[in-house]
Amino acid sequence: MTGVGTTSARGGGDTQLWHRPSIPASTIGPWLPEGELGESLATGLARVEAALTSSVASEHPFVSEAAGHLMAAGGKRFRPMLALLAAQLGDPQAPGVIESAVVCELTHLATLYHDDVMDEAAVRRGAPSANSRWGNSVAILTGDFLFARASDLLADLGPEAVRVQARTFERLVTGQLRETVGAAPGEDPVDHYLAVLADKTGSLVATSARFGASFAGVDPHLVTALTAFGEEVGVAFQLSDDLIDILSDSTASGKLPGTDLREGIATLPVLFALAGDDPAEERLRELVDRPVVDDDEHAEALALLRSSASLARATGVLGSYAQRARDRLEAVPEGPVRDALSALCAYVVTRTS
Repeated sequence: MTGVGTTSARGGGDTQLWHRPSIPASTIGPWLPEGELGESLATGLARVEAALTSSVASEHPFVSEAAGHLMAAGGKRFRPMLALLAAQLGDPQAPGVIESAVVCELTHLATLYHDDVMDEAAVRRGAPSANSRWGNSVAILTGDFLFARASDLLADLGPEAVRVQARTFERLVTGQLRETVGAAPGEDPVDHYLAVLADKTGSLVATSARFGASFAGVDPHLVTALTAFGEEVGVAFQLSDDLIDILSDSTASGKLPGTDLREGIATLPVLFALAGDDPAEERLRELVDRPVVDDDEHAEALALLRSSASLARATGVLGSYAQRARDRLEAVPEGPVRDALSALCAYVVTRTS
């Protein structure tokens, strides 16, 4: 089954029809390439989606329901997409490319179950979170189940892949621990926050690019560059999530605007405000120094934050990470893959959901 989309032909004003295999619409981003490369990525994503469906299935119906809960809710499949795109610089049909992409997405999904328990989140991707639906114990065990399925796939990919994943998982846990404990005495909260993002988000995005390129047989120097690209663009992607939480006027992001403010989560714009001494932001500092649960104060804090210099400063940091990622592409040969990766850098800065 194929879907038909309309898009402008690259390099001209004519419009052409092109076809992609039927995959969840949430995986189609405006940065994705057209033509042969777009077709290849869409085909790969369809294979990833089928493998994910198999990976969350169990002989026990409840386990299948719980394990498939977040996958069925959608998602951008950002990590497997990056793995598949990196693989285009080698042999995208090589053994291990699809499987390693699935490993990264399963790992990501598993962390979401655990994150929602720690954050006491009620909603994820616009649907009730697993912990709010079935309780914390079920959510934690479901995340463990997905980690186990990812490990089972890894066992067939060789000891080096297992080692890379283990070190990635170490960084994921370290980032979560550092976020939970907070900045050490004397440590700059902004530096701490960005380091946490590198561990919690950047590390797995980096591994996605590394796996895709490695299993496709890409030259080692390109694998190194793509891995570094993945970490930089991964941090940028999380920073853009933080800004969307402030700037969004809808629930397109899967949660109500200002959720982080209500939960007392100090993202980069708030950290800049708290660390500053701008008299124009004095009221904002008073409001965001704690969870903003009162509806009137929440609306006031959100309005002040949206027009603040601190938000503009955070937007600049997002842009700098996107540029750092783009700079890593100097090692990548010119062509459609490099163009697509560069377009991804632009997308993370401008996306609204």
